[in-house]
Amino acid sequence: MTNGRTAHLSRETSESSIDLVLDLDGTGRAEIDSSVPFFDHLLTAFTKHSLVDLKVVAKGDIEIDVHHTVEDIGIVLGTAIKQALGDKAGISRFGDALVPLDEALVQAVVDVSGRPYLVHSGEPAGFEHHLIGGHFTGSMVRHVFEAIAFNAALTVHVSVLGGRDPHHIAEAEFKAFARAFRTAVQLDPRVSGIPSTKGAL
Repeated sequence: MTNGRTAHLSRETSESSIDLVLDLDGTGRAEIDSSVPFFDHLLTAFTKHSLVDLKVVAKGDIEIDVHHTVEDIGIVLGTAIKQALGDKAGISRFGDALVPLDEALVQAVVDVSGRPYLVHSGEPAGFEHHLIGGHFTGSMVRHVFEAIAFNAALTVHVSVLGGRDPHHIAEAEFKAFARAFRTAVQLDPRVSGIPSTKGAL
């Protein structure tokens, strides 16, 4: 890697301990141990399809709920993305993807705008209450996107266009986000400087 778009962050609270290493110009290599198995699965999918390299080692009070650990990983990942992007010179900035997973279909759009915003819609009624893998509440999917978007200063739209199986829906959301993110943060040799008429993002 030549341009140094990396970050290594640690965060420790009374609820969780997280160590995270990110390389935006990786090959999709994942080393994920979040202590929450289904979230490991989602982060591995994100890594594979965004082509970032991501290492996460986390421990938390999952005997209470996975909420604290999952949210805190989202916060650290978003912060790492913002740090690794630096001044954002030369990036494509926008990305969009439409991703199926069997019966599920999800569209995601990412703008590396510097303005944190999330629009998240279309999950079927009851999804937020479903325990995926017996431990990961469906409501956490939106919560992770909130944490990433707000800490990375991204504008993110995620729209579930169809789906029945909660596992498929959640995984398709992360894969669609990953694909849109991959396009948005990639370096474009035709872009000179900051891709904004304001001169800053």
